[in-house]
Amino acid sequence: LLPRSCSSSLMYIHVTMKALIVVAAVVLLGCASALQQPAATNQFPTRRSILSLPPKAVIAAATGASSATIISTGPSTANAAKPNGLILDKSSESGLKWADAKQGTGQPLKPGMVASIDYSMASTVGRQPQIYTTKDKGVPYRWTLGDGSTIAGIELAILGSSGDDNSIPPMLPGGIRRVIIPANLGYQSILNEKDPKCIEGKDIGPIPPKNNSDGGYQRWYQFYCNPRIPYQPDIVLDIKLYGKR
Repeated sequence: LLPRSCSSSLMYIHVTMKALIVVAAVVLLGCASALQQPAATNQFPTRRSILSLPPKAVIAAATGASSATIISTGPSTANAAKPNGLILDKSSESGLKWADAKQGTGQPLKPGMVASIDYSMASTVGRQPQIYTTKDKGVPYRWTLGDGSTIAGIELAILGSSGDDNSIPPMLPGGIRRVIIPANLGYQSILNEKDPKCIEGKDIGPIPPKNNSDGGYQRWYQFYCNPRIPYQPDIVLDIKLYGKR
């Protein structure tokens, strides 16, 4: 026979082991139950699910923009050069990329005629790529086609081009067109001037009003009339062409 103290110790160890076995059993049951629970549905698309979508679905999901409202919203401020629902794979030999959001009607304009447009301008770089829009300003941009007052990219977008495999059809009144304009068709000529003024009417336009409080002029100047930055990023323009006004 064991002494009384040894018997008590053995009984304590026996009870403790039983308790540990019960706790372990409860933990194992809980783990098994958790493994059987269906995984919570992730409300955000994963990288794998996005990559499995067709390209058009990815563009639609990422932009969520209708091409019919392109001029009302302007180029995307998050991704200015993104297609925003438009397929910008049409490029002329000049380097201009374009896509039509809306077809106009009537007759195309010719050099020497007065053009009137509303536009939304953005850059392809910067924390705030959106630069300026004439929408809701009540003052469309107007000039005489071919008079040298307006960047070549806008005139090319309106008048169109011919003679190459990727010719650009002219815009018709009421039409809306998005263009991505390279530097050589944009404001690059300003940097070649000895004393650029960087003001509407003094240099090639369009140029946002300097006295506007929305900061559009400052953003435009930083990108396109800054002598300390010779590189000029592409311009994204949404153009709505009006008829005779």
